[in-house]
Amino acid sequence: MTKILGVLGGMGPLASAQFMLRLTLLTPAERDQEHIPAVLWSDPRVPDRTAARLSGGEDPLPALLRGIRGLEAAGCGAIAIPCNTAHGWHAAMQAATALPILHIVEATADELVRLGVTEGPVGVMGTAATLAMRLYQQGLEQRGWQCLVPEVAEMEERVTPGIALVKANRVAEAYAPLAEVARSLVARGARAVVLGCTEIPLGIAAGPALPFPVADSIDALARAAITWARAE
Repeated sequence: MTKILGVLGGMGPLASAQFMLRLTLLTPAERDQEHIPAVLWSDPRVPDRTAARLSGGEDPLPALLRGIRGLEAAGCGAIAIPCNTAHGWHAAMQAATALPILHIVEATADELVRLGVTEGPVGVMGTAATLAMRLYQQGLEQRGWQCLVPEVAEMEERVTPGIALVKANRVAEAYAPLAEVARSLVARGARAVVLGCTEIPLGIAAGPALPFPVADSIDALARAAITWARAE
């Protein structure tokens, strides 16, 4: 039976579209029929995940579960969520479905290994909520990396505004502030930088390539989805 991938997206819409693009481009295929069947549930109405975690905003879990039910009804066999902050609710979502929900942090750790960065400090960029929840710090430290994160001022003046620019479709403007923070993390000793928000890779891709390894969480999740789809 053909495996169908469910993609719980809309967080944000451009990141979900980029995930679908990268899933397609990274899949080894010669013709349409060799690609992975996928259903994208792109619902930008999901309440803001960072506001929910840091400032008492509306709980996104009911909207996330609504998307999961839709993907279940569509016959999907696994779910990928191209939003890092939403993984703060991964356990609650997984408890509500029998479908495996691929974990973006685990996928990005595998991406670091693929890039040849198997030890040493790595920089982690993400939303303020992703960093506050220590999603990457906990996941990567368990596998042997040390994590460096942006300074508070860098988050407030560059990372958070850069993410907002991508969400506003002002992608080219996001490059300078996001790339500056990535370079700062490497200057502090990071051997690679994890792009742990699915808006950040879009901003980083809008300018010159950075001269050090970057672990793109969109590509990482796409590779994990391909591995799932191709497994016996």
